[in-house]
Amino acid sequence: MRRFRQALSEEDCVAVLQSAPRGIMAFHGENGYPYAIPLNQYYDPEDGKLYFHGAKQGLKLDLLEKENKVCFTVMDEGFVKEGEWALNIRSVVCLGQVEALTDHEKVLEQCRKLARKFYPTEKDVEDEVEKAGSRVHMLVMTIDRMTGKLVNES
Repeated sequence: MRRFRQALSEEDCVAVLQSAPRGIMAFHGENGYPYAIPLNQYYDPEDGKLYFHGAKQGLKLDLLEKENKVCFTVMDEGFVKEGEWALNIRSVVCLGQVEALTDHEKVLEQCRKLARKFYPTEKDVEDEVEKAGSRVHMLVMTIDRMTGKLVNES
């Protein structure tokens, strides 16, 4: 990062990861093109890893088979300082490696944690896990490097 004065602390980076509902994951794509898609995510403070859910097949999984190193980027909603007009945004970039979770109980546990970010009640979470739990595929990202910064859009 060039502008060190704008750097976020690791604690602030984690706070953004925990509050952001989704981010963009970039993969090594086909024919030299990058491939980036939005994904819902959950940062687990217990192990410091990111978790994602999705289908059991598709291009992202095909690409991960070839190269599991990815970039995942999130940003918060931003804020405007009193008396100013410019939006201030905190963004976090994580570089790391992604793999599939194979332990079905761990998949369901992490799926519940992720779902709690989106569903209003625990009953809604359990209903969704009951309905789709057998079909869900969870990916886990081990973060090798994480940087964050506060950008002022003026």
